[in-house]
Amino acid sequence: MNFDRKNLTNDQLLDLYKRILKPRLIEEKMLILIRQGKVSKWFSGIGQEAIACGVTAVLDKDEYILPMHRNLGVFTGRNIPLYRLFSQWQGKANGFTKGRDRSFHFGTQEYKIIGMISHLGPQLGVADGIALANKLKKNGRVTAVFTGEGATSEGDFHEALNIASVWELPVMFVIENNGYGLSTPTNEQYRCENLADKGIGYGMESHIIDGNNVLEVFTKLSELKASMIEKPRPVLLEFKTFRMRGHEEASGTKYVPQELMDLWAIKDPVDNYRKYLSETDVLTSELDEEIRAEIKKEIDQNWAMVQAEPEIEATYEGELNDVYKPYDFEEVTPSDKKVNIRLIDAISTSLKQSMERHANLVIMGQDIAEYGGAFKITDGFVAQFGKERVINTPICESAVVSAGMGLSINGHKAIVEMQFADFVSTGFNPIVNLLAKSHYRWLENADVVVRMPCGGGTQAGPFHSQTNEAWFTKTPGLKVVYPAFPYDAKGLLNTSINDPNPVLFFEHKQLYRSVYQDVPKDYYTLPLGKASLLKEGKDITIIAFGAAVHWALETLAKNTEISADLLDLRTLQPLDTEAIFASVKKTGKAIILQEDTMFGGVASDISAMIMEHCFEYLDGPVKRVASLDSPIPFTKALEDQFLAKSRFEDVLKELMAY
Repeated sequence: MNFDRKNLTNDQLLDLYKRILKPRLIEEKMLILIRQGKVSKWFSGIGQEAIACGVTAVLDKDEYILPMHRNLGVFTGRNIPLYRLFSQWQGKANGFTKGRDRSFHFGTQEYKIIGMISHLGPQLGVADGIALANKLKKNGRVTAVFTGEGATSEGDFHEALNIASVWELPVMFVIENNGYGLSTPTNEQYRCENLADKGIGYGMESHIIDGNNVLEVFTKLSELKASMIEKPRPVLLEFKTFRMRGHEEASGTKYVPQELMDLWAIKDPVDNYRKYLSETDVLTSELDEEIRAEIKKEIDQNWAMVQAEPEIEATYEGELNDVYKPYDFEEVTPSDKKVNIRLIDAISTSLKQSMERHANLVIMGQDIAEYGGAFKITDGFVAQFGKERVINTPICESAVVSAGMGLSINGHKAIVEMQFADFVSTGFNPIVNLLAKSHYRWLENADVVVRMPCGGGTQAGPFHSQTNEAWFTKTPGLKVVYPAFPYDAKGLLNTSINDPNPVLFFEHKQLYRSVYQDVPKDYYTLPLGKASLLKEGKDITIIAFGAAVHWALETLAKNTEISADLLDLRTLQPLDTEAIFASVKKTGKAIILQEDTMFGGVASDISAMIMEHCFEYLDGPVKRVASLDSPIPFTKALEDQFLAKSRFEDVLKELMAY
């Protein structure tokens, strides 16, 4: 192995040695503890430590790194106290996730490390968002994100590289090509000769680096970082290395040919670097022993601290209180000056006034800049706020949602517009597995609003007409808002943007230009989780949201003899169960109207809750009215038949007569 110190001092060479030795000695300790049954699971990075240690040595302490689960050198390189790492691995309170996640599935703002999720790919998009925030701040910071050769097959990898290239983001994309994705060799994963070649398709500079040579890693990346600060851009880095142990310890390495193990054993990054330092008289055997003894002492002392730490005690309150970041609703009272506007105007005004109120708010989406969006909601925004804050995105919903998370991590608020709510399926993973779970896992909130133009009635067919709120009400950690009127839309969207938690904000397309209302001209807010009682009656409770509210109003206008409470839920998570139960207890009958299909819809949960909490007050069965359990069709006759609106009146009258 060829080492070239270039202009590095002896102190720098020794610093790199300490950096690469420390994770190796920790791992050796962990492997002993695994055999003793004191550690349950371990993802080994033995054989590839030079990459994590070299990257971390190059980046400043205030520059974000997004590592994987065998990059122990990132964490030790940032000088995280070992007892905290050990507590994390043992599921104790001094860790970073309160026992809710394991190994390196966590992040820490204190040390500017953003942890992985098991889906791997989305963290690349998160790095894009962090780098975008740095670029907006003009702070000259570089971001590094790790992935393995296996995850380069994921769509998120390609989406993130494309975004970084198009937006010229200063991101180091670090591929640790260690030969195997769990047990699948590289020749069964990709056909290009080198993964660095994939940068060509994105117009991205790329390099192949010996991942077992810590000096090559450090010197090459030091040069690249200086260049990236001078000329912000992404760089794709393929590090050739090898994983000397299993994917995790239980996996073993029987699937690896012995000759391959022998070949890479002689390329050990720690042993070879130590030999080099010894041969050049930088490291004496006495100093080596001193360094090792000091690290081992630190390991043993910190491990003893963790053994003395009590086990976590489970409490309902402790768990549920961390699902969302605490948020004190900021009430801004509406002014008396009003204007008669449509739902679409209310949403556009809310976005504009929120952009004025929050200088760190960024809107991203397809065609939202000069074109103004598919529905012209952001028309004129570029002229007022600039293309740095109103950003056209490539068609890659997953990476854009992940980038929203990155913006939030790095001090910004983000709004992501889905051109149609149907398209959110290609961004589903980061919403339900990243945005929703991050605060619960390691107390990092996702200050992201995802806008969802949705709903039928416009003959747009199966891919542009769904109302898919139930995909998200099921997932703890998300908030779901679904207004039916301009006044509510403006106030609730303002609050959703203020709220530091992830919000899915549904906007019914058919209501965009058909519903008018007098709405305050100035900025105001409305609380989430409060239903609106639109009509009061004594005989029955009608519960609805979105376009279904207007269907209910039309039906009641035709049937004036029906005395009904009409509840517009407005938000589905949090849900105003207090208003629902109070109304049902008063009227004794309940019917829930939703545009979504029946099975698994929000109406099912509301019905179950009414049965559980109001059973003794009921004078009839709780009824649900929903659209057909089929995809939504295109032709008007088929769509009219599909939608719940066509059946609501009959079911309502049947329940009234029960």
